[in-house]
Amino acid sequence: MEKTKLGITIKLYGAALYFIALFGIIPLVLAAGYALLVEENQWLKRVAVKAIAVVLFFGILSNLLGLLTDSNTFLNTLIFIFDGSHAATTLITRLITLVRVVLSILQVVVLLVLGFRALNMRDAKVGPLDALISKNM
Repeated sequence: MEKTKLGITIKLYGAALYFIALFGIIPLVLAAGYALLVEENQWLKRVAVKAIAVVLFFGILSNLLGLLTDSNTFLNTLIFIFDGSHAATTLITRLITLVRVVLSILQVVVLLVLGFRALNMRDAKVGPLDALISKNM
């Protein structure tokens, strides 16, 4: 069984990368950076890139929805200034918040599934991210 230079198995470190992603981007970048710079196993390097890609993908989607929320708040303020009513824009804000929560839950589920599959050195396809990673690695 192949081990990392840290002395743990490759598959455990790969799973740890996905689980670390649940705690934030900075710990993930540190752990993935180590894998990319120090380790030689190509599967582990691919896992490191995929973990970062998953977090960035969901982060970008969440921020785009945040932009919609901010735009909606701006519109809400304008309507309130001139009309005094803001029921429609409040509904839109709540719907966007609901979508952001669903995306957050989906990110956790994807990272957990990928992490548990990595414990057996197996992979789960994540649509366009896998194609993008394959194209650039």
